[in-house]
Amino acid sequence: MVDPKMNVIGAEMRGVEFSPNLNPSDQSDVVGEYASGSAKDVEEAVAAAREAFASWSHSGTAERHGVLRRASDEILARKDELGRLLAREEGKTLAEATAEVGRAAQIFDFFSGEVLRLSGEVIPSVRPGIKIEVTRDPVGVVGLITPWNFPIAIPAWKLAPAIAYGNTTILKPADLVPACAWELVDIVRRAGAPSGVVNLVMGRGSVVGQAMLDHPGIDAISFTGSQETGKRVAEASIAVGRRFQLEMGGKNPLVILDDANLDVAVQCALNGAFFSTGQRCTASSRLIATEGIHDAFVDALKSAMAQCRVGHALDPETSIGPVASSAQLHQDMDYIDIGRAEGAELVQGGERINAETEGFFLTPALFTQSSNTMRISREEIFGPVASVIKAQDYEHALHLANDTEMGLVAGICTTALKHAEHFKRHAEAGMVMVNLPTAGVDFHVPFGGRKGSSFGPREQGRYAAEFFTHVKTSYTQP
Repeated sequence: MVDPKMNVIGAEMRGVEFSPNLNPSDQSDVVGEYASGSAKDVEEAVAAAREAFASWSHSGTAERHGVLRRASDEILARKDELGRLLAREEGKTLAEATAEVGRAAQIFDFFSGEVLRLSGEVIPSVRPGIKIEVTRDPVGVVGLITPWNFPIAIPAWKLAPAIAYGNTTILKPADLVPACAWELVDIVRRAGAPSGVVNLVMGRGSVVGQAMLDHPGIDAISFTGSQETGKRVAEASIAVGRRFQLEMGGKNPLVILDDANLDVAVQCALNGAFFSTGQRCTASSRLIATEGIHDAFVDALKSAMAQCRVGHALDPETSIGPVASSAQLHQDMDYIDIGRAEGAELVQGGERINAETEGFFLTPALFTQSSNTMRISREEIFGPVASVIKAQDYEHALHLANDTEMGLVAGICTTALKHAEHFKRHAEAGMVMVNLPTAGVDFHVPFGGRKGSSFGPREQGRYAAEFFTHVKTSYTQP
């Protein structure tokens, strides 16, 4: 038996109903039992956060720095333990999971430094004798709604800046992955965050998430998830005049030009499309290859894919872990069927694997003979499925890359400086990669996209202040 983990509301632990958290590599492995929250839990969490905001918003920089610094230190010290928990809970390979935990530590470390770098401006007025100061104030009570694919990194990159800038928070993790979020909140509280600064309400989005959207006492919501849910967050927030920030996925292109280094292109495609089981909003699911390199690229990528070992996330020989859930596996398989029906050719993978343990194992799937009008080329699959689209030349490839309703990240593999520079300027995406996988971004720079991928200020780095603070302009006449 495992001790059930309760919701964290103010100084109290609450929980009436609990749900099992199962390992996607082995459904007989119960990671833990976690509380399923209610609308009442959200109500009480908002009350606790509002009460704590009065003092935390005026807390000193030393206090906030200390909380974030101590949290970073503990996350790093427990990296192996938390990495194993993450691999069991979400299905990333142990190496990927441990790296994600390390990133969470880096994020807290970065924002502990940002607390000490908080600054404003003193600006002379056009009127003699008047001083103008421009400063930043915290927004208030912030709701953080996070997805299942990065169960500790995304909560970290929302939670750390929120509390660094003096806000209080209510974290609602995806109901598929409560374990890492619970550990993160526990670490931050034990690092010295006062009661009510960090509240955790786990449970179903239709219950807990909806209660957060309906509550007028939440001043801002930062959301990462699907476009459909993001639109609901926007509509509910506009109705009450709430600030909101949306990250909603991508259908990201990786362009491979005739002059590309073939080995580099294959590694970029393999990593970007299939590592982390393709369950990344930055995954390169559209591989756009020009005519001169298309066939060689497909052959080399197929060979590289065949060498990938799909298996249990904790097996050190595994290079691609399981799909995160039964529902996601069914969605992936449905899209593979859709691709075939649309006329694309499945040339590699796309098969269920029966392993020693009951898990959601799927070999990475590659389609050729694809067009940019097919559903598999336009809709986010969020699994290890990619399609190769043939382009006539660079200009055609750029057109195909931009022909999407999303615009998170775009990549190009080329040895031509002129094409690399032109692509960086003309790719309609928030982030651009040259001779690098589309997936894989640093923790200290802005993250976000354009079009249907993102809305609102960027996440991460110094740009996080744009969402988590208000700008105040003060005039003084001595």
